[in-house]
Amino acid sequence: MSPMLLLLAYGAALIVFSVAGGALTQRIAMTHTRTQLAMSLVSGLMLGIAFFHLLPHAVLTLGVEEGLSVVMSWLMLGLVVMLLLLRMLHFHQPDYPAEVLATCDHDHDHDQGVAHSSGSDVAPMVAPGVNWRGVLIGLTFHTFIDGVALGAALLSAPHGHQQQLIGFGVFLAILLHKPLDAMSITALMKASGTSAAAQMRANLVFALVCPLGALLFYFYATQLGVNGEAVIAAALAFSAGAFVCIALSDLLPEVQFHSHDRVKLTAVFLLGILIAYLMAHSTPEHTHAVATLGMLSGR
Repeated sequence: MSPMLLLLAYGAALIVFSVAGGALTQRIAMTHTRTQLAMSLVSGLMLGIAFFHLLPHAVLTLGVEEGLSVVMSWLMLGLVVMLLLLRMLHFHQPDYPAEVLATCDHDHDHDQGVAHSSGSDVAPMVAPGVNWRGVLIGLTFHTFIDGVALGAALLSAPHGHQQQLIGFGVFLAILLHKPLDAMSITALMKASGTSAAAQMRANLVFALVCPLGALLFYFYATQLGVNGEAVIAAALAFSAGAFVCIALSDLLPEVQFHSHDRVKLTAVFLLGILIAYLMAHSTPEHTHAVATLGMLSGR
């Protein structure tokens, strides 16, 4: 299958999962524990994808001697840009609005002092001043960067090996993350009294951004010819920095503030890293990449 067909297939799946995630707030309530476990799993997977997939291929694209410092610079830029977006727009929060979360275990509610209620007077369990518009804008930037990462990952595949797992790994991390992001948007919109029709429109627009970012980057990079390799490497490293920032910003608050689930959250986080590691080391392309990097570094 060609990279373009893979991109279209991945894009369609991302749209379906994102729309479905946003629609869940109209049908079911996510339990607190399941939400935290899902976030921890995705955090570990994104962190593993960044270090085992994106960064090695970024360095390999440019070569160790010529490109290592460039790749590290783009890595830091991606991390800083995502951190600034998080600080300014507050679009990643440990919890969804209370009306979207089902009642937690009695012991947890007692220990944490969490009060659950129902009806229109439910207050969002997010930082003061956070509203759905800021979350929508921030997550739109975030998902566009995800799209760039997906396009760059598919373009970095060697000719004849377009189906290597770097593209699938990035796709999987995004696929599992998108429903949570979409749920954040629609949950906050629902808590603020926004109509179901407006929630549906915002959810659909958000679902389209990631595939659009992937397509735009794909067509842009393929028009650059030889110079496209440098752009692809920069995009991979930048995306790795963004993935690291998102992974740690999602995980650390949960492990720190939810001590009752610390073991489970940490175990699921490590499972996500292990999945990314096994995917990266299960293909002949990875062995070839490691050998190539070793020869380059030995010059």
